[in-house]
Amino acid sequence: MPPTPAAPATGRAPDTAPGPAPEVRVPYDALLAFTTGVLRARGLPGGRAATAAEALCHGDLTGFTTHGLTNLARLYLPLLDSGRCDPQAEPETVTDTGAAVLLDARRALGLWAAAEAMDLAAERARTHGIGMVSVRGGTHFGCAGFHALRAVGQGMIGLAAANCGHQRLVPPPGGAAPMLGTNPLALASPAGDHPPFTLDMSTSVVPTGRIRAAARAGETIPPGWLSDASGGDVTDPAAYDRGEAELRWLGGDPERGVHKGFGLGLLVEVLSALVPGAGVGPQPVAGRKPTARPDDDVGYFLLAVAPATLRSPGAFATAATGLFGALLDCPPHDPDEPVRYPGWHEQRRSRERRAHGVPLSAALHTELRAVADATGLPFPDAVVSGGAV
Repeated sequence: MPPTPAAPATGRAPDTAPGPAPEVRVPYDALLAFTTGVLRARGLPGGRAATAAEALCHGDLTGFTTHGLTNLARLYLPLLDSGRCDPQAEPETVTDTGAAVLLDARRALGLWAAAEAMDLAAERARTHGIGMVSVRGGTHFGCAGFHALRAVGQGMIGLAAANCGHQRLVPPPGGAAPMLGTNPLALASPAGDHPPFTLDMSTSVVPTGRIRAAARAGETIPPGWLSDASGGDVTDPAAYDRGEAELRWLGGDPERGVHKGFGLGLLVEVLSALVPGAGVGPQPVAGRKPTARPDDDVGYFLLAVAPATLRSPGAFATAATGLFGALLDCPPHDPDEPVRYPGWHEQRRSRERRAHGVPLSAALHTELRAVADATGLPFPDAVVSGGAV
């Protein structure tokens, strides 16, 4: 998805203490209610504010922190305050064939618009076995996995993808200029008696949020994430926003399969942008409003598959239990590191954080308290073992 702006709207307090400041844990339900209140104060209707808050908190709940609450003041509030996102937007149905629907999101907040689109896809899949909702005119939708998992909650398989509007963040292999966005996709599936399989990934080697998080923390990044104009590794994350480094596709270089990451990025661009007629990275922007930005007019692709319409629900669940159970039972090289699959760790982390609080970095905690003060809302008390502090 589009990168988060380099500077937060409210500012972060500088960390002057030696070493990293301790994290702060906040009760999940209270954090969710706070985030809902902030979005309602920006004009979102109650139900949609709650959905958007759930989508945003999903990042911190599952460990995808670059797509969590760090983006509240850095991305979503500026998006709403600038008028580029309409808090009262009502998506418009452009085409409806039954199993397939084309929507114009009309600058709605993607956090809830993509979620509602997946719900509609699942509704159509209950009748047709498959449901596809294609969306144009969207904005940043957060964690793709959150939207894919909404189908799993209805016993279905969900696929969610989004391009980055007209943004150009990653060059083609061998290209000297960025042409496409980081173009994330996610697939989530019931796994029978086991945690849902949830693959949530950018098609670039990492999302831009991880680059910027490392820059804010003053850390170096591993070789292979960024490259300079000659293709050499860059380990200074701040070089990206200085325009001195380019993001790489999954695979990184020809010897490691960069064409696969680039091909997946194009796959997302075709499904998410060409199908609905959303903004396309490699094309010039025609007829834009003066307030438009390259990351406006994002396209989404939401697909729900209902196995129960094709075969016995019990048969699918039994087969899924067997498939993912066999993976979990695979003998590991290291007994202390058992085999897991995408989604397993996220569910375990989510359960732990629902029970014991969501960890926030000290800097993010300070930033969210500033948002609370500016909005006139109380911020949840932190928790320690035995109660609140």
